[in-house]
Amino acid sequence: MLSGVRGRVVSRDGTEIAYERYGDGRAVVLVDGADGGGRALAGLLARRFSVVTYERRGPGPVEREIEDLAAVLEAAGPGAAVHGTETGGALALAGAAAGLPVGAVSVYEPEPLADGLVAAVHARVLVVDGGASPAATRHAARALTAALPRARHRTLTGQTHEVAPHVLAPVLEEFLEGPL
Repeated sequence: MLSGVRGRVVSRDGTEIAYERYGDGRAVVLVDGADGGGRALAGLLARRFSVVTYERRGPGPVEREIEDLAAVLEAAGPGAAVHGTETGGALALAGAAAGLPVGAVSVYEPEPLADGLVAAVHARVLVVDGGASPAATRHAARALTAALPRARHRTLTGQTHEVAPHVLAPVLEEFLEGPL
């Protein structure tokens, strides 16, 4: 059973954000998508990294979520990487575009970003999709990779939008262990 150190940070607007930290090593903040299913991935990555998960707010302005991510990144420590899935991937990229101090960003099948944000992402980025996901999703991942200044792309054979954590974790480990 995965157990971590719990903490709280305060976002810019005064909202308390709960987080948990697992493992030791270079910090990685996980930004869940709508399903919030990052706990299994956190457990796998915590063997090599200090993994920080947090409770995202409900629907609202992306600016508030970026402020929340900024507070969690400060708690995670300098140079923390960020991984996001689905809407969490879009938030991770939006935060990097807004200038948050991220070491690297990885995303799995992120929601589309607003025009103009992609070129502002200067972090090293890994864009991942599932080989069994719809063709439009795979095409969008490749287009995003091509538009980002410092990105590379990976397709996970046999995976769908519901990626298996044990398949994704080694790909993220390899990317995150690279130079920032």
